[in-house]
Amino acid sequence: MERVTIFGRQGCGFCTRAKELCEIKGFNFRYIDIHEEGISKADLEKTVGKPVETVPQIFIGQTHIGGYTEFAQKVAEMS
Repeated sequence: MERVTIFGRQGCGFCTRAKELCEIKGFNFRYIDIHEEGISKADLEKTVGKPVETVPQIFIGQTHIGGYTEFAQKVAEMS
């Protein structure tokens, strides 16, 4: 699988769950804390290509998957 990129923030339970899922499955992933990196909602919307209301926002390679629920579903389909 291509590298997973998770855009999230501290204190976000779904962000933590997304990281844990990657660790359990042994995926190569990168977690980006949007607050630590100074990434605004507008910046994230440009990256995602549509309005963003929540985190995490997750990519596999260059493909936007969505949030945790969509990511977990995608992982389940791959198993």
